[in-house]
Amino acid sequence: MDRASHWERVYSEKAPRDTSWFEDDPTESLDLLLLTGLESGTSVIDIGAGRSPLPRSLVDRGLHDVTALDVSREALDQLDSAEGRVTRVVADITSWLPERHYDRWHDRAVLHFLSAEDAQLYRRTMLDALTPHGAVVIGVFSDSGPESCSGLPVTRYREEDLLEWLGPEFLVLDTRHHTHHTPWGAAQDFVWVAASRDPQKMSLT
Repeated sequence: MDRASHWERVYSEKAPRDTSWFEDDPTESLDLLLLTGLESGTSVIDIGAGRSPLPRSLVDRGLHDVTALDVSREALDQLDSAEGRVTRVVADITSWLPERHYDRWHDRAVLHFLSAEDAQLYRRTMLDALTPHGAVVIGVFSDSGPESCSGLPVTRYREEDLLEWLGPEFLVLDTRHHTHHTPWGAAQDFVWVAASRDPQKMSLT
């Protein structure tokens, strides 16, 4: 089963609280995005948005250029799009060709589903989509996190692994470890990074 088919099935068959990544309040995501600096005109793309409350939370904070991307059309159809104020993009992040640039790139729990090869394709897409002064916020399973999720294997990251993948052309603003608790009480350890792009090092990409 390909990636899109897998996630279409998941979002068709499971209610929000039946998925391990469900959260009522995207606290870590918002905290780190706010750390990068958000204004009403800041453009944000949420990678693997699914049914996340984050896009709506950003719109409620006054942002008017918010995009939700997911490989599953079903997931985005179920997204609370804040009365049409969130742009929805159905695409596989490893093959997506962005048609515009974004100031902020957010990913909670997509990168860790990718193989090493696909992670590099993802990174190239991220660099192509991000503005020269843009910033990223990324959360993945840490080395003490689950070894699989939603029936798929994952790649667990130490903090230094995540920073190495990000590359020297980013200035790290913050890293943190956070334990997410699933709706049924299981613990999932994440490592997060917030980093801003350094225009002087863009040639390294």
